[in-house]
Amino acid sequence: MHLGMVVQDGCFGSAVASVIDIVRVADSVRGEVDSSIQPIELSIAAQRKRVSTTTSMTLHADRPLNDLADLDVLIVPALGTLTGPDTAEALAGAPGRSVIRAIASVDLTTTQVAAACTGVFAVAEAGFVDHRRATTSWFLGPEFRRRYPTVDLDLDTMVVADGNLVTAGAAFAHIDLALSLIRQVSPDLAQHVAKLLLIDERPSQSAFVAYEHLNHDDPVVVDFERRVRARLDEPFDVAEVARDIGIGRRTLERRIRTAINMTPLGFVRRLRLERARHLSATTDLTTADIALRVGYANAETLRALLRSER
Repeated sequence: MHLGMVVQDGCFGSAVASVIDIVRVADSVRGEVDSSIQPIELSIAAQRKRVSTTTSMTLHADRPLNDLADLDVLIVPALGTLTGPDTAEALAGAPGRSVIRAIASVDLTTTQVAAACTGVFAVAEAGFVDHRRATTSWFLGPEFRRRYPTVDLDLDTMVVADGNLVTAGAAFAHIDLALSLIRQVSPDLAQHVAKLLLIDERPSQSAFVAYEHLNHDDPVVVDFERRVRARLDEPFDVAEVARDIGIGRRTLERRIRTAINMTPLGFVRRLRLERARHLSATTDLTTADIALRVGYANAETLRALLRSER
């Protein structure tokens, strides 16, 4: 299996390093798992011979951006940006445009494209994500939806596969992305690497999402969130909240779906679990007490929901 990673100055250092380390560990131990597993190679492709990451790590490219046709998998790591405007600027700059052109030159029918975090923006710019299911950094979800409205964006799942396109969430989801690629070679090898590197299974981003940082700018959704947060311990009735806001239930559901791709009930559940985790970490309350404070009748219901979100 031959993987290639396209990089540019300012790419997210720890994310890139995690992919390199996981792939190289997998190649070094594959014989211990199954002697029939073929070598797993990783090339670094860049516009220049040397690229500097956000951590001042220097990457040495072993192929140019116009030499990607023989790759089995093309990996697009994070750009090193944390906001929508900075990401847009990185995509519009000369290095970003070069990477986007390189991605667009790949034949998606023969080469798998894998991206994580803001790297998914670059893949979207290349036209590979239209009308597909994908994920990206949870906190850039609203910006991604504005730029690429045809994408079915799933901010819950850590790694999303849609045909020959694989995308992953925020920066350290590069770990999950790399393991998913190794798993295609051998599930046993991926499991062995995860054990060696002490990598826990993390199928969902939802446990890490702080919804107040999603920056959705729809005033109806902001009002909805404010009202729900103020009474998380009370029974939830979407029609009642809609009336309080002064709009119809269907309009509220549509506005929330457009802003954060969730149903009102799903959003309320996430807010309740977010509050429950905070109370668990910062107070001595029992699970039963916390359950009551976030609108659940008993501790077991809360425990089951928390387990389902891991």
